[in-house]
Amino acid sequence: MPAVSKGDGMRGLAVFISDIRNCKSKEAEIKRINKELANIRSKFKGDKALDGYSKKKYVCKLLFIFLLGHDIDFGHMEAVNLLSSNKYTEKQIGYLFISVLVNSNSELIRLINNAIKNDLSSRNPTFMCLALHCIANVGSREMAEAFASEIPRILVAGDTMDSVKQSAALCLLRLYKTSPDLVLMGEWTSRVVHLLNDQHMGVVTAAISLITCLSQKNPDEFKTCVSLAVSRLSRIVSSASTDLQDYTYYFVPAPWLSCKLLRLLQCYPPPEDGAVKGRLVECLETILNKAQEPPKSKKVQHSNAKNAILFEAISLIIHYDSEPNLLVRACNQLGQFLQHRETNLRYLALESMCTLASSEFSHEAVKTHIETVINALKTERDVSVRQRAADLLYAMCDRSNAKQIVAEMLSYLETADYSIREEMVLKVAILAEKYAVDYSWYVDTILNLIRIAGDYVSEEVWYRVIQIVINRDDVQGYAAKTVFEALQAPACHENMVKVGGYILGEFGNLIAGDPRSSPLVQFNLLHSKFHLCSVPTRALLLSAYIKFINLFPETKATIQEVLRCDSQIRNSDVELQQRAVEYLKLSSIASTDVLATVLEEMPPFPERESSILAKLKKKKGPGAVSVTELEDNKREGGELNGGGDRGPDTAAMAASNASTPSPSADLLGIRSAAPIGAAPPSAGSLLVDVFSEAGPAAPSAAVNDDGFLSSAPPSEDPAPPLSEADELLNKFVCKNNGVLFENQLLQIGIKSEYRQNLGRMYLFYGNKTSVQFASFTTTVSCPGELQSHILSLNVQTKPVEPLVEGGAQIQQVLNIECLTDFSDAPLLNIKFRYGGALQNLTLKLPVTINKFFQPTEMTSHDFFQRWKQLSQPQQEAQKIFKANHSMDTEILKAKLLGLGTALLDNVDPNPENYVCAGVIQTKSQQVGCLLRLEPNAQAQMYRLTLRCSKDSVSRRLCELLAQQF
Repeated sequence: MPAVSKGDGMRGLAVFISDIRNCKSKEAEIKRINKELANIRSKFKGDKALDGYSKKKYVCKLLFIFLLGHDIDFGHMEAVNLLSSNKYTEKQIGYLFISVLVNSNSELIRLINNAIKNDLSSRNPTFMCLALHCIANVGSREMAEAFASEIPRILVAGDTMDSVKQSAALCLLRLYKTSPDLVLMGEWTSRVVHLLNDQHMGVVTAAISLITCLSQKNPDEFKTCVSLAVSRLSRIVSSASTDLQDYTYYFVPAPWLSCKLLRLLQCYPPPEDGAVKGRLVECLETILNKAQEPPKSKKVQHSNAKNAILFEAISLIIHYDSEPNLLVRACNQLGQFLQHRETNLRYLALESMCTLASSEFSHEAVKTHIETVINALKTERDVSVRQRAADLLYAMCDRSNAKQIVAEMLSYLETADYSIREEMVLKVAILAEKYAVDYSWYVDTILNLIRIAGDYVSEEVWYRVIQIVINRDDVQGYAAKTVFEALQAPACHENMVKVGGYILGEFGNLIAGDPRSSPLVQFNLLHSKFHLCSVPTRALLLSAYIKFINLFPETKATIQEVLRCDSQIRNSDVELQQRAVEYLKLSSIASTDVLATVLEEMPPFPERESSILAKLKKKKGPGAVSVTELEDNKREGGELNGGGDRGPDTAAMAASNASTPSPSADLLGIRSAAPIGAAPPSAGSLLVDVFSEAGPAAPSAAVNDDGFLSSAPPSEDPAPPLSEADELLNKFVCKNNGVLFENQLLQIGIKSEYRQNLGRMYLFYGNKTSVQFASFTTTVSCPGELQSHILSLNVQTKPVEPLVEGGAQIQQVLNIECLTDFSDAPLLNIKFRYGGALQNLTLKLPVTINKFFQPTEMTSHDFFQRWKQLSQPQQEAQKIFKANHSMDTEILKAKLLGLGTALLDNVDPNPENYVCAGVIQTKSQQVGCLLRLEPNAQAQMYRLTLRCSKDSVSRRLCELLAQQF
């Protein structure tokens, strides 16, 4: 860049700026500015032509005046004239003025574009850079229309200087962000990608920002960048700080470029090429190894650069979720950061570990840091770090540590910041319900929750505890006793009164035998809280009183006296007055039998998932709750506890046994209500009323009574299944929850559960963009043998909303019935419009025959006796294959358990072998299966043997499992 001569110092500008700074008041400043504007205007309009220096000086003064906040309505043409100057300083000021003051609707835009074109074609690198900077700064659609086709040519031209290439790449990125439809790479794609191989690191750094943005919108066109990015990353990671001296930052080679390369790789799935994947894994291992090395400098810049690369590498490892060793190492590294003195590092470590906790490979490793996380929850000064610690405890919770985590979160609630209390309450309620083995513990936990943070306990929480108590006979007496004791506290939260009124009104008779909790004592205790409560709670208590008359006739006179008093039958609130009058009349004129019928015990609530999850999602905002946060059975196959999500409306207590779901509840608003008159479902079942009793529907999109669509034939012009569809399917053979598919537009998460021959699957469609998806439709079809005359699977789907807002997530429920054994997975076709363009993709739903396994426990004698019985050649399938993954014992056990079978200990004479047993449940028959896996760690080989009572099942299971180990 040419040096600025002394004559370019513009003394007149310096004097003007000095005068402005010396002004004592606003009025003096405006007076001086107006005087200067008059002088500049006269100079521009004068007969004498101004030279380039004078124009530059006056344009600079106008620019300074504009930056002070004053309007400038002249001087634009003089600035445009400066663009044609051959002097760098004059051209620079012209471009600066245009970038700041000229809008895209200006009449001068054509003149400006002509000047820019002249500079771009001049081959003078300094002028070309000025022009490119101006285009990027203005970034208007008119600029994009004029230069979008020219800039890629400059970018990939062989004779373009490196500094110009950098400016061209960043300029093109700016135009692509403002007008993506005008920037069409087409023939330039491969040449732009190959800029990753450029010798100049500055060019690579600029180009990778452009390629990352383009890859997010058009991943298939730029997928060749993966191998080049891995190659470049490998060279950087393996280099010493002296090798890249110009791009080494505090002994860290090219940290910004490394972070950008790792971020680019997160736009794609793991490389299919084994050599590329191996090289990438080696890079990630090197980054993790370097994190363990002692620092080469004590400067904070060194640690910041080093940790930035490390966290991006960990993000990539989590994104792939396919390398158990790397995931565990990443978890251990993050664990070291949990006690780091730097607050930001602790925050980032907690945030990353929340994601790691959802991986089947690293969940156990995350759990080892539970004490450190609990300590962070108690002692961290920064509320945002404490919130992340609470999130991590929630994510790492399972049956083995649920009681400890819930106890710690309850303890923390007493001193928690008000901003996070409601979210903490929801998480405690979810965990207590999800992992409740002993329901008395669940009741104690929720009542403690109300006592500690009653103001933050939403209706969904206390509705839920009532639903669970009503649906489980074994806990009703304990709940009545516990709530009775809780109500005796002098200061009782209103939510506790609501729970107490409902439970004692239904089950007070279970504790009435004790003189300390006689019927009259119960009534007096409830009524002592009456005058302190709000109108809705008083209404609920009145319903409880009329229930008492049915349960305890001896209290009738006392309760009628309360109902008869003026404060009730002449209450100013219409609802309370009506209840008091009607309940008084009902208790007076109705016979004992009629009273018993009207006021009989509430029937069990329909079994459905908890609405508290939906409340938590709403609390965290659209798109903030990932699929993994909504997992209900983390690695344990446990069932959700509790009843349906109908809110226990106060009037419903006194109504008959007709049960109507409340509109306030159900996970993400998706319902499958039991038909009226259906038999009450059994407690603990999540798959109640999944299918109508009419049997499997014909293969057309008919809607059943529950609002589900039966499996349909393929939609018109469905896209063929993605090339990676089988690979995505194999990821879910041994697990039920996770991310099924993700590209730059859409994320599809999955959560499923199976019991006997029935299954329910939840699909979560997340819009990753800020633009609305229109005409969003999904179709599930059963290909091949599934569409033969005898159906193997019956799949019913809930329709989805046709519009998906930017950043939002919608849910779809699928009900699945296995009629007979099958080998082909159902196909899911998704169509929607994004930015006017139709998106059409087809995936294989991860529904495999092993999902319908019921584990079977056997002794060694029974196993081998049954093994000999299944001795026909067609009943056995065997495969010897090389290990594709780590032969770690714990990982093998987790996969075999995830398969759905029972893992039998001490059965095989060789303790290194694994044997499993299970029964595949279909509607037409049961298929017994025995499995034997013989690992050879020395040769890194396996022998897998399956014997099943049906030969087609043996072959299919053998094919599926050989790809898992």
